[in-house]
Amino acid sequence: MTSTPLKGSDRLTAGPLADGTATSVRPRRRGRSAPYWFLVPAVLLFAAFTVVPIGYAVWLSLHKVQVKGIGLGKGARQQVWNGIGNYTDVLHDSEFGHSVLRAFGYGLIVIPTMLGLALVFALMLDTPQARSAKFARLAIFLPYAVPGIIAALMWGFLYLPAVSPFYYLLREFNLPQPDLFDGGNLYLSFANIAVWGGTGFNMIVIYTALRAIPQEIYEAAKIDGASDLKIALRIKIPIVLPSLVLTFFFSVIATLQVFTEPMALKPLTNGLSSSWSPLMAIYDAAFLRSDIYGASATAVVLALATFALSFTLLRVSDRYTREDRA
Repeated sequence: MTSTPLKGSDRLTAGPLADGTATSVRPRRRGRSAPYWFLVPAVLLFAAFTVVPIGYAVWLSLHKVQVKGIGLGKGARQQVWNGIGNYTDVLHDSEFGHSVLRAFGYGLIVIPTMLGLALVFALMLDTPQARSAKFARLAIFLPYAVPGIIAALMWGFLYLPAVSPFYYLLREFNLPQPDLFDGGNLYLSFANIAVWGGTGFNMIVIYTALRAIPQEIYEAAKIDGASDLKIALRIKIPIVLPSLVLTFFFSVIATLQVFTEPMALKPLTNGLSSSWSPLMAIYDAAFLRSDIYGASATAVVLALATFALSFTLLRVSDRYTREDRA
């Protein structure tokens, strides 16, 4: 009695039988589609909470409400096609343009300060002379764990002269008491909250990249007489440059989407407009002026601008990295 030979990958020799003939055991086949079934929940959630809302926002941005007569009665307000009319209004809206400029001004303060502090802290914690490094990492990262709205309210009350302990000390020593809710000081007030909360996260990203550098590189540099400062400037920073680009990329996106800080501090001052930032302008149009169609168009324009800026930054950084490696 002989066994029927199997073909291709289905053939698996198990050994001879008692009569000396070879046998082949057919392995249990597993469905090739099994990995894709594990992706189904993630794909469904992504479609339900990302793709569908984006598509609905685009659809709304292409429509408007047409009012007949005085707008009362059934059928007096109808949703009609508007094409690119909402987008034209957004691009000609000077207030939205001013909100974008304010966001860029805010970013010019936040991004260099936050990333600079994160890099300095990461380099300091990566030195062999660092004491209590674990406690320092936790202390620097801890503000990031505080929810943004709580951090904004906490700093907001610290900015109020009537309840702030800082203003009490300034009054006791007869020092100037600046109004942190007026004019250009608003940028510093918002930037302080963002830097306080975001430095720890960026520090962890850079510090993780530093810990991945082989120690042999540092030992070779020290044998050549390099100091800790030269090692940091000529070895560590160039190697962690991709991490710096990544944190810069995330910081730019967060700057364009700044919302929590100005929205939380708005009730504490009269010097803050309802459209101070782009997202505040969208919120104002959608929920205060009931212009959901114009707000959708503004959101789409902001999303496209963010995508274009992010794509440009990634292309430039990728080209720089390739030229540096070459």
